Amino acid sequence: MTANPHIRIFDTTLRDGEQSPGASMTHIEKLELASLMEDMGVDVIEAGFPAASDGDFAAVSAIAAQSKSAIICGLARSTPGDIERCAEAVKKAARPRIHTFISTSPVHMKHKLKMGPNAVLEAVGRSVAQARNHTDDVEWSAEDATRTDFDFLCKCIDVAIASGATTINVPDTVGYSHPDEYGALFRRLIENVPNSDKAIWSAHCHNDLGLAVANSISAVANGARQIECAINGLGERAGNAALEEVVMAMKVREDTLPYATGINPIYLSRASAMVSRITGFPVQYNKAIVGKNAFAHESGIHQDGMLKNAETYEIMKPEDVGVAKTSLVMGKHSGRHAFRDKLESMGYFLEGEALNDAFKRFKTLADKKKHVFDDDIAVLVDDQLAAEGERIVFKRLRVVCGTDGPQTAEIDLTVEGEEKYAIARGNGPVDAVFNAIRQIVPHDSVLDLYQVHAVTGGTDAQATVSVRLNGEGIMATGRSSDPDTLVASAKAYLHAVNKLEARKAKRKAA
Repeated sequence: MTANPHIRIFDTTLRDGEQSPGASMTHIEKLELASLMEDMGVDVIEAGFPAASDGDFAAVSAIAAQSKSAIICGLARSTPGDIERCAEAVKKAARPRIHTFISTSPVHMKHKLKMGPNAVLEAVGRSVAQARNHTDDVEWSAEDATRTDFDFLCKCIDVAIASGATTINVPDTVGYSHPDEYGALFRRLIENVPNSDKAIWSAHCHNDLGLAVANSISAVANGARQIECAINGLGERAGNAALEEVVMAMKVREDTLPYATGINPIYLSRASAMVSRITGFPVQYNKAIVGKNAFAHESGIHQDGMLKNAETYEIMKPEDVGVAKTSLVMGKHSGRHAFRDKLESMGYFLEGEALNDAFKRFKTLADKKKHVFDDDIAVLVDDQLAAEGERIVFKRLRVVCGTDGPQTAEIDLTVEGEEKYAIARGNGPVDAVFNAIRQIVPHDSVLDLYQVHAVTGGTDAQATVSVRLNGEGIMATGRSSDPDTLVASAKAYLHAVNKLEARKAKRKAA
């Protein structure tokens, strides 16, 4: 029996995903996420855009150095400086790749590049050849390919392959195409480009019309053997094709989509939660595969069918994607060993002080809540991981609120090891908490987003708070959970402040 063709999963969460407004990640967060991607089986990790900033360069270099099996890729424009910077960043990877690109559509060439077709063709050949001098693995992309003249696109790709490109990416940069059209484009290109068999063809789809996953699958059915995607569909504007949806579509519908990936789907739920925690972007409840309601059933008809046979309404098993069957299994009498086993079953592998700290937090939570659900444990650990290495640390909060007023907040923080105290009033308890933090850490940022939702059901449920701050053109998001909504609010605000201050310092140093 012939094995199904292997489809490479190219994850761009750390590059295209991080370009989502407010989704920037810290150095430590990038390393943590890249490590999980390798464990998950991602073939290619696009670790960043090294020429964009010193921070991006450092992150790509560190991810390359820690990598074991995945191809580590950096993005570069077609300029010599970009390509040299990218080559330097990925050189420590066991399997380095340089991904260079240039716009090819008439509108981009005229208004963005201000270059004619001949100049673009020259840039394609020069940039790919330069990249190939540094590594045998070179990817070339035609930005805005789906709005490019077909004959010109063929010429560009022909030059790229002749110059040494080993992967050809045909991106739907603005999410303009639809499945029949996008699939047909791949088929025509492969049939018309000389030496098309010398390169792997790749799809990179944006979701502006909600068709990114469908377009990616159509490309594969017409010859593409790499899909560029992001966890939770993170990315510019409406985002990229969602990794978890692409992977499970091919796994569940292997009958009509006979392709295989190297992704272990049990990591999908964990990866989704990690990206949500790092970026502060909540996952919509009805999100396919990883949403809270993806395996939930409320309708009586559905519940009746599920009780008789789960296959009546579920086309995949929740445990296949890392969602536990049962969530009511932990409580205040649970021991350290049971807690560690539970963490490992959820994809968390903590050792030493990290495990001890998580267990203490779990015990504190279990004393406050009647039942501790898997979702409670996940946000507890994620919140702990998010706070590691932060300059400003939450210690204590006391709030006075109610109809009598005034609403007052007292807060203790540690700023670079020094204890700080503040008391402030506000127009409501949350405003008072944030005003107290501003007294200790003054800043002129605007609160763009304040969002609260319950992690689980019940009046004792933990609250997850997401905030987004915007200051001096820099956006930062923070997210935290706690049974006390005001404590969660303070921690989330502090996570955002820590990120904002770090990015401002990085900008000044640049």
